[in-house]
Amino acid sequence: MALKTWSTGRKIALVGVVCALAAGGGAFAAAAPGLAQSGIYSEAGSPARTTPGLADPVVAPAELAVTPDDGAKQVNPAAPVSLKVTNGRIDRVALTSDDGETIDGTQSADGTAWTSAGNLKFNTRYNYTYSVLDGAGRTTHNTRSFTTVSTANEADAAIYPLDGMKVGVAQPLQITFSEPVLNRDAVEKAIKITSTSGQVGAFHWYNNNTVRYRPEAFWTANSTITMDMKLFGVELGNGQVGNFNKTVTVHIGDKKVAVADAKAHTFSVSINDKPAGQWPATMGDTRFPSARGYLVLMEKHRVEHMDASTIGLKPGDPAYYGQLDVNYATRLTPSGEFIHQATDSALPFIGKTNLSHGCIGLGPDGAQWVFDNMTTGDVVQVVNTEGDFANFDDGFGDWNIPWAQYAN
Repeated sequence: MALKTWSTGRKIALVGVVCALAAGGGAFAAAAPGLAQSGIYSEAGSPARTTPGLADPVVAPAELAVTPDDGAKQVNPAAPVSLKVTNGRIDRVALTSDDGETIDGTQSADGTAWTSAGNLKFNTRYNYTYSVLDGAGRTTHNTRSFTTVSTANEADAAIYPLDGMKVGVAQPLQITFSEPVLNRDAVEKAIKITSTSGQVGAFHWYNNNTVRYRPEAFWTANSTITMDMKLFGVELGNGQVGNFNKTVTVHIGDKKVAVADAKAHTFSVSINDKPAGQWPATMGDTRFPSARGYLVLMEKHRVEHMDASTIGLKPGDPAYYGQLDVNYATRLTPSGEFIHQATDSALPFIGKTNLSHGCIGLGPDGAQWVFDNMTTGDVVQVVNTEGDFANFDDGFGDWNIPWAQYAN
């Protein structure tokens, strides 16, 4: 009886196991013998799983932040190209232009970030290829492309004085942009101007293309000014982008200041605040009075050709003088005011009366002295004249603008 009881109990136990499998696994229980022969796929054993399933752990996918966007156009060539990876690391990066140039870059120590080094070129297409590994060691490859700012949106500028020039104490620094500047603050921040004298100046915009810089008082004699311009990539506005970085050094000479007195008919010069000479002069008559205020010397011509028609005079006008050449001409304004040797017909009147068309006429010795000893950036102050100030764009009339107004 005991043996029969044991045998019956075993059969009951096996039936219970089969029922439990059938209840818990459904069709799996019925097909178990066949599956056992082919092998069961293990989800936990696969390194390629990135979504939750029946087993752990889940491998998080690598997430990328890439700048600029694929297919981007008008990309600022000063903006760095960058790749950042979360849940992974960078295996390889290549940034090349269509003309074959390779752009170097720097990668972070942990391999999660890469940034290009240096500026790109304008109007150029770049290809950006990279490989990224996720936490399971899988590799993702991708290639993007973008194009930098076109030539039509590339802004240049002319700087005066030129690099290395030696000029007088009254010479403002001038930058003339090829395109209108709307973001003036950004441009000013990109230009650092220093002087060995320690003088600090201010920018003054005459229009959207032209800005000048000067200190409150004349530059210190024999000082040096450095203009450090980091304008590459600076956005001027309206899609225009600066295309250069440049350093310009300007040397200031002795302080040479002349005073032309239309009432006393004299022209007096001082060098470093000490008298250097005085000569008789004739200046603009009542119809063409000389411009008042400070006039900065611009350029010199041993012989300058003058034409009365350029100031609106025609034959028959009492003031018409036709065409003539004058000696030792030093320009004060682009519109035509000079310091020059008076014509033969005017020489008897120098020191006595004003009969020019706005120019400062001197005798041969005075005109040649100015020509030989004064230079660009030196200054003439015209006093006791009925003339008005020259237009702001007619030469360098910066010193005729009160400092409080100039610096705002």
